[in-house]
Amino acid sequence: MARLVCNVRESEGRENNTDRRRDMVFVSSPSLSHLSSNMLKAIVEEELDRHWDEMQADCLINIFRRLALGDLAVAVPFVCKSWYRASLDPSCWCRLNFRSFDFTPWSPFSCAFALRYHLHSPLSFSAFLCFSLHRSRGVVDQLTFPLSSAVSIHNLAYASVKCPRLKALALPDNLMLEDDLRIPELVRRWKDLEHLEMETKPSSFLEAVAEIGHNCPRFVGLKVRGLIGREDAKALARCLPELKHLELSKSYLTKDELLVVIGGCRKLETLTVKDCLRFQADDEILKLVSCIERFEHEGSTLLDDYGYEIDESEQQTGFFHR
Repeated sequence: MARLVCNVRESEGRENNTDRRRDMVFVSSPSLSHLSSNMLKAIVEEELDRHWDEMQADCLINIFRRLALGDLAVAVPFVCKSWYRASLDPSCWCRLNFRSFDFTPWSPFSCAFALRYHLHSPLSFSAFLCFSLHRSRGVVDQLTFPLSSAVSIHNLAYASVKCPRLKALALPDNLMLEDDLRIPELVRRWKDLEHLEMETKPSSFLEAVAEIGHNCPRFVGLKVRGLIGREDAKALARCLPELKHLELSKSYLTKDELLVVIGGCRKLETLTVKDCLRFQADDEILKLVSCIERFEHEGSTLLDDYGYEIDESEQQTGFFHR
């Protein structure tokens, strides 16, 4: 299948979109190395003579789906009318990753967005979330929230309504306690959820796991960090026996709790417990995980870097200095 490498450059001093220049090179697969240099030159020159604004919509959409969200919002729609129309296709907005965005008023993205869309006030995460979900028209299947405190439970609730087909979700970090308690209620709405990432274990973890086990029959992947106690391990084994991918890296996790998880989640294909405290992979554990395709435990230790057990406050938060 052809692979398109497209680099669009606006010509300086031109007054309309039709005068913008572009370079397009199509490279077919397998390699074109069997062609002579003259033949390759002829192919490139032929492609350069084509009008980039006359590309078929389905081709443009296929390209735009692979672009970063920022480019899709502030660059592509302003090239020409055909690119603008193609960028509105919901499939271009089915995977929304906000984690790398800087929503401070002076960030390059915030400034570019405000300029392009003539905003009279600084861009907020809430505003950009609404903008992105509006363009997705309900087809979002992957949603990654920022880790910053700019995310509120209202953003999560809004996403739970606008993203009914969600399959993969990465939650924000450091939600307020009262917001934390609403996570199970929101998870319940995503019947198609398959993967969930939580940078810190919420206080409502047991309830969230129970909701996933009851309402999400296709759920196969979980990532969480924090204090994994006996009840947490039992909940994972009892509610998520079909789990295939589990990551508990940088958690407080004892050998006993890990054995409970391994014993209950017998369909695990990958188990990642890197940089954990309070366990080391001994012969018993290695024997039990031998049927798991990938088991990663590098950096896990019984004690901290100074040879001491962590104190109670660190155990509760699950944050360790390593």
